[in-house]
Amino acid sequence: MPAIPASFCASIVVSAALLSACTAGSAQTWPAKPIHIVVPYIAGGGVDAFGRILAGKLQERLGAPVVIDNRGGAGGNVGGNYVAKSPADGYTILLNTNGQAVTPAIFKSLPYDSVTDLVRVVRLVSTSTALVANRDLPIRGFRDFVDYVRAHPGQLNYGSSGVGNNLHLTMEMIKNRAGLDIQMVPFTGDAPLYAALIGGQIQFALAPTTFGKPHIDSGEIRAIGVTTAMRVSTLPDVPTIAEQGMPDFNITGWMGLFAPAGTPRDIVDRLARAAGSVIDAPDFRQVLTNLTIDPAVAGPDAFDKIYRDDVARFKQIVSDAHIPMQE
Repeated sequence: MPAIPASFCASIVVSAALLSACTAGSAQTWPAKPIHIVVPYIAGGGVDAFGRILAGKLQERLGAPVVIDNRGGAGGNVGGNYVAKSPADGYTILLNTNGQAVTPAIFKSLPYDSVTDLVRVVRLVSTSTALVANRDLPIRGFRDFVDYVRAHPGQLNYGSSGVGNNLHLTMEMIKNRAGLDIQMVPFTGDAPLYAALIGGQIQFALAPTTFGKPHIDSGEIRAIGVTTAMRVSTLPDVPTIAEQGMPDFNITGWMGLFAPAGTPRDIVDRLARAAGSVIDAPDFRQVLTNLTIDPAVAGPDAFDKIYRDDVARFKQIVSDAHIPMQE
């Protein structure tokens, strides 16, 4: 085999060094243009509301515009796919719930791999969900809900802000464990779902307390149980589903930031630190309280483990409950 010329080897070394320098330089100058946070739901929902407040605070810390880009559809998969296929330069970020960990379990095929095509940046908060009913129904608690649905098999509907998200999966878990026959009606976001629930077009829904609490407080809808292990501090009179006859039932959600795979780690770390500092600020803690959200910051590595564990857990739930896979 002929010897490789020294000049060729030297050029490879120089090229590698230049590439490394360019990458480092790009990371050091980030952010040099607006950052887009993609919310994979239409405007007006709980994730959107949280994202807009977060964007304003991040903008202050990063010194660059941070804008919300709503790309709803397919239970969050439209927005997730868009971010996964965006340049890995730190300027297109995904804000999503633990529904992002549901998609690998519930969909037969996706246009992207939600585990390998996105990197976990930071888990920001934990969230709670309430089972809610149209106020005109004769239902005051979870046992009433079960009895009422059993008395009207196949005649009732519940709403979900998308197909294959954590709200859909959680209700399917309840259906399976309680032996209920109730149909799901998908909506493109929280706002149209609550309009239908208040108007009586659907009878039930699982409501993120971030967006549902104002409707509960006003009496427009009735909360009949929360899905978390403990009662929610902002809805202290609403018992857990576990308290009301479904032992050990516990689904606690989260919201976090994701970036396209290949995003430089120092950009990921800077974004995680900036977002974490927003959550930890005393003035923002009051915002979280008002939104019925709890701070739960976890950095890139910890969030990656949480995410992968949730993916495995939801796959097991889908299997155990015999939930049909979505197309």
